[in-house]
Amino acid sequence: MPRDLLIDVSRLIWRTWTGRLPTGVDRVCLAYVEQFAARAQAVVQRGNLRQILTPALSDAIFRLIREGGPQFRTRAPRLAMRAVVAQRGGQWGGDRLYLNVGHTGLDASGLVTWAQRAQVRPVYLIHDLIPLTHPEFCRVGEDIRHNRRMANALTSATGIIGNSQATLDLFAAFAEAQGKPCPPMLPALLGGHPLPADAPPIALDRPYFVTLGTIEGRKNHVLLLQLWRRLITHNAAACPKLVIIGQRGWEAQTALAMLDRLPLLAGHVQVIEDCGDAALAGYLRGARALLMPSFTEGYGLPIVEALGVGTPVVASDLPVFRELAGDLPIYCDPLDGTAWLAAIAHHLQEGEIRQAQLARVRNYTMPSWEAHFAAVEPWLATL
Repeated sequence: MPRDLLIDVSRLIWRTWTGRLPTGVDRVCLAYVEQFAARAQAVVQRGNLRQILTPALSDAIFRLIREGGPQFRTRAPRLAMRAVVAQRGGQWGGDRLYLNVGHTGLDASGLVTWAQRAQVRPVYLIHDLIPLTHPEFCRVGEDIRHNRRMANALTSATGIIGNSQATLDLFAAFAEAQGKPCPPMLPALLGGHPLPADAPPIALDRPYFVTLGTIEGRKNHVLLLQLWRRLITHNAAACPKLVIIGQRGWEAQTALAMLDRLPLLAGHVQVIEDCGDAALAGYLRGARALLMPSFTEGYGLPIVEALGVGTPVVASDLPVFRELAGDLPIYCDPLDGTAWLAAIAHHLQEGEIRQAQLARVRNYTMPSWEAHFAAVEPWLATL
């Protein structure tokens, strides 16, 4: 099969090397490797160095990434030594499409220069513009870096894939503010991550709700913790449990302080930082509902996962959530604590509102990678 595409695998090499669990963006990169490896060569970035690997070396790195595991750390250095020898003289793009689906190196002007010199036509998958629209929830300086990413994408892209129309609308607004036209763009919802079908519901000592995602400011854990504080104070014996599934992140000082230093929450709020797929499926199936009070999101994989196992969702009224889930969730303003309390109360009962939502959820179809690539592949052929 001819190698008519190039795929950047730099992010996957780093993630596999460190042995860390894949993030949502990592899963997208893996899906693209699975889909296109047979017809692609790998691109690797490290610092200011960018290389297109030979077909043989590309096949080897694709195989290592797919296999993962501890052997990666012993086999990857040998592969790197082979690359140093084999890459003398370099590999050239030959006007092929270069797929960068993880924002990898996009903040470096050298990537744009390399793309021109190497004769590649970049196609970027844009995941979000959160550092530009909500910089208060990001690390200091991330807005500047993300502005460079989006500006470089706008300047150099042959095409842009958006993980949703909501993301592309924000990118188009960015382009308009820059006074530049948008390249061809395609919205393509990301495939869901089906959880194990045989994982039974997990039962706790009382009814419980789940919130899923890194503990960071924009996820609005503070709202939920304040609501649970009120529920405990009002009637601790009748208070449901809140299960927070997610690692500690950034810009979440208040939420973390409440978790660490508020004894009132002990026994009522449980934090699970490391949760495998089977356990996640069990907690979601056993929960009364998934709670997602985010101020902003790039996508919304937890909603997809919850609906995929038939669990109701209460979520902030965000455009991307409506694009993903339509009228299936109960939507609330992320600042309206009274509305959230009412939704929680509805899901503690088996009343009409809960039953109606459960009936709607039964008709949910999870976005699939098959549908994603059915849209992406013919579109790539038009570029």
